[in-house]
Amino acid sequence: MKLGMIGLGRMGLNMARRLVRGGIEVVAYNRTVKKAQDFAEEEGTLASAAGTLTQLVAALPAPRVLWCMLPAGEATDEHIDELLPLLSPGDLIVDGGNTYFRDDLRRHKKAAEHGIGYCDAGVSGGIWGLAEGYCIMAGGAPEHFAAIKPALDVLTGPGGNLHTGPVGSGHFVKMGHNGIEYAMMQAYAEGFDILASSPFGEDLDFPAISDLWNHGSVVRSWLLGLAQRAFAEDPRLESLEPYVEDSGEGRWTVAAAVESAVPAPVITLSLFERFRSRQPNSFQNRMLAALRNQFGGHAVKRRGDHE
Repeated sequence: MKLGMIGLGRMGLNMARRLVRGGIEVVAYNRTVKKAQDFAEEEGTLASAAGTLTQLVAALPAPRVLWCMLPAGEATDEHIDELLPLLSPGDLIVDGGNTYFRDDLRRHKKAAEHGIGYCDAGVSGGIWGLAEGYCIMAGGAPEHFAAIKPALDVLTGPGGNLHTGPVGSGHFVKMGHNGIEYAMMQAYAEGFDILASSPFGEDLDFPAISDLWNHGSVVRSWLLGLAQRAFAEDPRLESLEPYVEDSGEGRWTVAAAVESAVPAPVITLSLFERFRSRQPNSFQNRMLAALRNQFGGHAVKRRGDHE
């Protein structure tokens, strides 16, 4: 099998490497052309680079498979819009980015007008996917899933990929996955915070506790193993700022819950906690302090009090 990989970021580059090392021929394209050239030089005969999307399409046999690993939104739209006139009926575009499922429906319709197939692939595994394998949830027509199955099997290993249903379903399932991930991470953070703030906090060995809980405990998980690594590097995480970003998938999960009238308080609160982490001088907290002072005469801390 031979496919084109568009986008060699943290995920795309490692996925291209895993494909080549698993016997899949990959032609890589990246806006920074040198990145694609370096990949081709590093990975040998099954890897090659294209300087433009036109060259990429020309280097692939029909029916072509073009796998996009690009930032969700405008960047993906731009590349797909540029690709469509270059492709032939029967070719297939796979979007493996963190895309909102409604964007898949729109892009699928546009691709179909050109006779081009479209699959959405939700990819989990992060920077560990190269060595450990990825988990991929793919939506699209059964024949399109079958066309990319050899590549999926290399990327994931046995049991690591699934045809979830029609176009959009792959990214929707990945969205739910990420919502669960938000909640799990928040639960671990709160639990360890309680331990750290306890009378025993200074004596507790967080790397050892993380390792312990991954041996038979009901809360064992890969995330807990990553927590152990983080604690081993910095036992109280003192080198980090308490600022947590979000990629957008948590927001989409909460929006889907609202739209479906499904109660999802834990996932929702975990998303809101990320928002709170970015507010070092929160207006909400200042207002709470002001109201307590107004109705109850409770003491407040004013700026400059610590000076």
